Amino acid sequence: MDTTTALYQAYLRPSAELIADVAALNDDILILGAGGKMGPSLALLAKQAMDLAGLSTKVIAVSRFSEPGILRTLNAAGVTTIQADLLDDSDLQRLPTATHVLYLAGTKFGTTGNEGITWAMNSYLPGRIAQQFKSSNMVVFSTGNVYPLTPVAEGGATEETPPAPIGEYAQSCLGRERLFQYYAGLHQTPTLVYRLNYANDVSYGVLLEIAKSVFSGREISLAMGHVNVIWQHDANEMALRSLLHCQYPARILNISGPETVSIRWAAHEFGKLFGRSPIFVDEEQPSALLSNAAEAFRIFGYPKVTLKQMIELIAKWVEEDGRTLNKPTHFQEREGKF
Repeated sequence: MDTTTALYQAYLRPSAELIADVAALNDDILILGAGGKMGPSLALLAKQAMDLAGLSTKVIAVSRFSEPGILRTLNAAGVTTIQADLLDDSDLQRLPTATHVLYLAGTKFGTTGNEGITWAMNSYLPGRIAQQFKSSNMVVFSTGNVYPLTPVAEGGATEETPPAPIGEYAQSCLGRERLFQYYAGLHQTPTLVYRLNYANDVSYGVLLEIAKSVFSGREISLAMGHVNVIWQHDANEMALRSLLHCQYPARILNISGPETVSIRWAAHEFGKLFGRSPIFVDEEQPSALLSNAAEAFRIFGYPKVTLKQMIELIAKWVEEDGRTLNKPTHFQEREGKF
């Protein structure tokens, strides 16, 4: 496991481009909703890049921090942490101002039957945040779920593709975007809407779910037969570097990997590494939830960690029983029911 962990850590080092861009930001970075899947690694990366850039500025991470151990890890790395419930107005009002803000707060799973809290988190709260931080650069995390399913042969939705969200989760995410767009125009707040689709790490993601299914002999649904994937660290780098590309009216940017990945192909790749044959159910459809991230690659360059590198590392992680999160993506969902 030591060798695999060392390789994993090598894939988490900040790039020279990130260090240069963080140096250009040269101010504190506030991360709202920093306790989820991506928030802790994003905060740690920002702090590491600041240190390597020789800055004395702060990374301030805000969350309820309900997951055990995250608060301790961030504090040990020099990240300033604030425990707060963003839906609690008294907590919201005591937050510090910052030149640069990344907004990650939101909810997805458990939406069905709890639609009220989903809309409160994903649409009501963004309006409050946009007003409170109207003088900041804002990178707003969103999702490719706001797009319709598109033909696999067309290479995915671009930023010009009209949104057509399926289901209440995706609809509420479009609501989040619209609130930030409205206030960006009203207050001339430089804003970038960061539509991500799908981040992967050794601990979670579409590739891990496929790998674990192949390894354990579980069936793999091909109902959503194709996806886009990107290494979480690359997605985090692009999020931080996006702070230099905020504008008003709010800019929209797709973030994902360059390939349209066949689920069947990925399962067979894991099968070769494990010496096992994947078990499939359902059939591929001519459409899928896909994003075209060509514009992001024009700005930032291509992701540093390739699809094959992700597959090989995740396969080793699964074989060696590395720690993973119980946070499935439900990438197979075609009806928008989360």
